[in-house]
Amino acid sequence: MNPDLYTIGVDFGTASGRAVIVRVHDGLELASATHEYTDGVIDKHLPNSTVPLPFEWALQNPDDYLEVFKNAVPKVLELSGIDPKKIIGIGIDFTACTILPTLSDGTPLCRLTEFRAVPHAWVKLWKHHAAQSQADRINALALERNEFWLPRFGGKISSEWFFAKALQLLEEAPEVYAASERILEAADWVVWQLCGIETRNACTAGYKAIYQDGQYPSAEFLGALNPAFADIVQTRMNAPISSLGDKAGELTQQAATWMGLPAGIAVAVGNVDAHVTVPAAGVTQTGRMVAIMGTSTCHILNGQQQNVVPGMCGVVDGGVIPDLYGYEAGQSGVGDIFGWFVKNGVPAEYTQRATQENKSVHAILEAEAATQHPGEHGLLALDWHNGNRSVLVDTELSGLMLGATLQTTATDMYRALIESTAFGARVIIDNFDQFGVPVNELVIAGGLQKNKMLMQIYADITGRPLSIVDSDQAPALGSAIHAAVAAEAYSSITEAAEKMGKIRQNVYTPIASHQRIYDQIFTEYQSLHDYFGRGTNNVMKTLKRIRNVEKT
Repeated sequence: MNPDLYTIGVDFGTASGRAVIVRVHDGLELASATHEYTDGVIDKHLPNSTVPLPFEWALQNPDDYLEVFKNAVPKVLELSGIDPKKIIGIGIDFTACTILPTLSDGTPLCRLTEFRAVPHAWVKLWKHHAAQSQADRINALALERNEFWLPRFGGKISSEWFFAKALQLLEEAPEVYAASERILEAADWVVWQLCGIETRNACTAGYKAIYQDGQYPSAEFLGALNPAFADIVQTRMNAPISSLGDKAGELTQQAATWMGLPAGIAVAVGNVDAHVTVPAAGVTQTGRMVAIMGTSTCHILNGQQQNVVPGMCGVVDGGVIPDLYGYEAGQSGVGDIFGWFVKNGVPAEYTQRATQENKSVHAILEAEAATQHPGEHGLLALDWHNGNRSVLVDTELSGLMLGATLQTTATDMYRALIESTAFGARVIIDNFDQFGVPVNELVIAGGLQKNKMLMQIYADITGRPLSIVDSDQAPALGSAIHAAVAAEAYSSITEAAEKMGKIRQNVYTPIASHQRIYDQIFTEYQSLHDYFGRGTNNVMKTLKRIRNVEKT
């Protein structure tokens, strides 16, 4: 292989897009650059509007995504000093399920004057949770009809997923739905803008749009939800399903001009940010769970066979690595919870100290909390501030903290919230183990791996060694790996991952004395988890219902 060839990976996150240039023969990352979305997460009101959005809404502007190509990619080329002619391919990954309605040529409906002020015409971000009632109906009907695919998604599909959001669009904005000629994942829309060819990637189709055994849910099933919904697959989703690592097309002259790249290079089929991180870690085997930890956490695990695991997000044949079954689970709030607490629950003295010491408030809290022993603060929290994705699959649940006294400090609460997310991760791991998909090791990617205290807590609570993906831009690296396969530099994702993936093994291992204490606390966590999440106690949902009524 020519040692002087490169690919570009672009990772579209919740708040920004990140580009990285990677050397194909060994995965060396030469440079990276980030571009913040201008409109960011739209959850208060649409741009240039004062009309408030309803609760649980989270939208984005698709034009922000194109600005990533126009800014981050030229910047990364400049920083690397690489001759653009040496770039042989580009790949992207995206948050999911993030969808938008468009015309048949890919024009987003939110660009049209008549729909500019209609929220349903905009991108629905992954954490748009306002389609819960539609998800409930999908689940109830699938259970009633004994749909074969329901157990493959843990017995419930999420309000975050494709058909729940699309059904909400139909029922709440029928004029927008009628005008839509395509409804698709943002990952696929972005690839469409790069190569001029509409594709549907196998990952989002399988995990988020219930594509199983070569088919979406039947027209009969979809029509039973709403007669006008029966033909959505035939009329708005009728594009080929493309395998991961395939070439979606070649870079158009227009897209090449945006980025300063040669036209005609390979454009890889799109992928999900979490799933594409697995090859970035060089993980191509079973038993190694990759946890992509950021605002939320996604857990990806490969297995030899297809098992039914209650509460998982899904299992897809070849959904991550060819010839293996890819399992997914997740936590809807992790870094978001810590960020919320720092913004809303920390006394001013912490901010003052952070300014004086030229540190973040997180760093101040981490340093103090790291001096504590397990159980010392006397607190226990539930990590449901953004609902529960796995294993309860319920976005209407909310956060809780137990054990507070007049002596409780912000540092105590910060550590308790970190521990709560680790307990939530253990519930997911134990659930996979119980149902025949073993987890022997955790591999961590994402920004939270920099928090050493958090990492040690996760090792102690889960009882597993933690390895670290050796990249600050792991999803973008994974997309660059897929680009190398699309450009035919490697014959498969497995081969490319073994050469280009980066990992540091067993950076954190469980401390036995900590494990013993956390095992005791975890028993109490499970009690709270089941009481509020599985039992007949609906206090969390009642409080949300009252809030929503009183706020409107």
